[in-house]
Amino acid sequence: MSPLRMLSGEPINGHGHLAVIPSKTSSASDFDFFAGHWVIHNRKLKTRLNGCTEWIEFEATQEMHILLNGIGNMDNFKTILDGKLFEGMTLRLFNPFTKLWSIYWADSSKGVLDPPVLGSFENSIGTFYGNDVFNEKDILVKFNWDKTDPESPVWSQAFSEDNGRTWEWNWYMYMTRAI
Repeated sequence: MSPLRMLSGEPINGHGHLAVIPSKTSSASDFDFFAGHWVIHNRKLKTRLNGCTEWIEFEATQEMHILLNGIGNMDNFKTILDGKLFEGMTLRLFNPFTKLWSIYWADSSKGVLDPPVLGSFENSIGTFYGNDVFNEKDILVKFNWDKTDPESPVWSQAFSEDNGRTWEWNWYMYMTRAI
């Protein structure tokens, strides 16, 4: 990919393709704060990319383990949605050559790994981007991680149908370390 050209603060190169470049401080220890057990308050749009303004809120638990001598980690997310057990799994891998994290998600409703989002942390804020398909449309996905308070981090997700010009924030997770 060609070098990053920032358009409206988003990592889209001059050809309209996603181009993510790591921060100067990106490291394999960026997610170490997240190891352990968590209680999560979720706030999620009921439906996405259709102008919905109705939010659903629910609780979940999560447990994260560091893997691969510190260049990876995996977590297990559990909750009840619509009266049924819902389980998700995140796999995060740090590439020591590119200095980028790849974040993969899979859940019990689909049973497949979603395409990864790529990115890094700078000043306790992690920003990650990826290409995906939602309702048969190509979209960009954006994850934000705010570890300003590592005992109460916040994760959020947004989708863009217009190559990053506008974003719909559709899911927030407010985490508290479980004792």
